[in-house]
Amino acid sequence: MKHPKHYDTDEATSKRMSHVRLRGGKAETALEKALWHKGYRYWKNYKKLPGSPDIALQKYHVAIFVDGEFWHGKNWPTRKEKLKRNRNYWIQKIEENMRRDKKVDFELRELGWMPVHFWDSEIKKNINECIKEIDTLVESNEKEV
Repeated sequence: MKHPKHYDTDEATSKRMSHVRLRGGKAETALEKALWHKGYRYWKNYKKLPGSPDIALQKYHVAIFVDGEFWHGKNWPTRKEKLKRNRNYWIQKIEENMRRDKKVDFELRELGWMPVHFWDSEIKKNINECIKEIDTLVESNEKEV
């Protein structure tokens, strides 16, 4: 359905974007439940760590982030070319998010944590593979302890 022209104003866009959920989305909740079912205990949005990981497995020092494709730049070179409205704003915003993600990952590694990122669509399509990747990180961190 095509939206009426008045939805294309910056004010309307801003209002729509303000309703985007930053925490507790479907993919994040599904991953939390799957981890809990496997016996993992975790902190949600763990503010004691850089970047406040969506899920922090404190016992194993694994920091899990569930990233939205748009906000964190999935397929960025292709997606960047397709941006039309507020192009400069979104390029700056998303590239800033990508730089921050790298910085946070570096800081976490310096603290002895292993960061892992999943695209929310990746979790929705194949949560079992995501869990296997987390299991592998947990096993490797257990050997180091």
